[in-house]
Amino acid sequence: MAKRFEFSINAVDGKARSGSIAMQRGEIRTPAFMPVGTAATVKATRPAEVRASGADIILGNTYHLMLRPGAERMRKLGGLHKFMGWERPILTDSGGYQVMSLAALRKITEEGVSFQSHLDGSKHMLTPERSIEIQRLLGSDIVMAFDECPPNGVTYDGAAKSMELSMRWAGRSRGGFDGSSDHAARAALFGIQQGSLNEELRKRSAEALIDIGFDGYAIGGLAVGEGQEAMFGVLDFAPGMLPQDKPRYLMGVGKPDDLVGAVERGIDMFDCVLPTRSGRNGQAFTWNGPINIRNAKFAEDERPLDENCDCPVCTGWSRAYLHHLVRSQEMLGAMLMTQHNLHFYQALMQAMRDAIGEGRFDTFAQDFRRGYLNR
Repeated sequence: MAKRFEFSINAVDGKARSGSIAMQRGEIRTPAFMPVGTAATVKATRPAEVRASGADIILGNTYHLMLRPGAERMRKLGGLHKFMGWERPILTDSGGYQVMSLAALRKITEEGVSFQSHLDGSKHMLTPERSIEIQRLLGSDIVMAFDECPPNGVTYDGAAKSMELSMRWAGRSRGGFDGSSDHAARAALFGIQQGSLNEELRKRSAEALIDIGFDGYAIGGLAVGEGQEAMFGVLDFAPGMLPQDKPRYLMGVGKPDDLVGAVERGIDMFDCVLPTRSGRNGQAFTWNGPINIRNAKFAEDERPLDENCDCPVCTGWSRAYLHHLVRSQEMLGAMLMTQHNLHFYQALMQAMRDAIGEGRFDTFAQDFRRGYLNR
């Protein structure tokens, strides 16, 4: 029988690591990028295409799925995997980030967060225990502890108060997870480090999480507007505070150059809406940097989106055709642009895994930045 959760590091090059996570629904190669399937779908693409891009795992969203179609209904329908037709691992976030973004519609207490639905104004309460229960009902493979994500620019006192609350919630999340023996026997639980940009708070958070004990550890509270330089500043010290033998997950990141810089600093897992959202809005990621296919200069450009890409879009259609589709607001335009972007992100992850395994990650990172940023 496949293991519940086993993380193996196969190669290390500087701080960069490549490895794998073995779970009952399949292997996850790391560094891994998880396409975001917020509402039980990776937008504008089918599950088979997501898998064909190279993705081993996707992300589902507790907040959105608890509101529609509802966690209990999802359980009746066989769980999230069956519902959306994705039989490989799924990580579900805890709902905390989305709830915290509803500043005018929520109230935070020690118990949890009471909020109004952005859909119909109905009232809900999300606690650490309820978050874990929802993720169990969805059938999540990797469950995230419930936390509070403070906004960018928060004061030291505000960051400290928020971090301490998140650590108490982390302990309650652990208790709720362990109390669900059927789910805990096949799923994993990740804790989330908080502390804003402050090294001392990050250290205290890491120590609290390690004391509780988790299968993996996420770095939260970044990619909230602080900028790449500040984010990398935190990543220069935060990953090293977490256990070396557990996966490290940077939440909500990011641009291709963010991913390379974060892997350089020891991160193993990522998620972000950028490849799908950008695709729907006409932006393609290429090895020579992003391009906006809406631009008039592409109207008669017969080249593929990326001449260094072998995805079905780049081998099948021209920039001129994609320009036409996007400018005409044809659905196929969003679908093809998204398909390319997902393929590009997975190709980037594979290139990093290869470079780490061959001991040439520093050269790879320099070459990538030279081609991607210096256009």
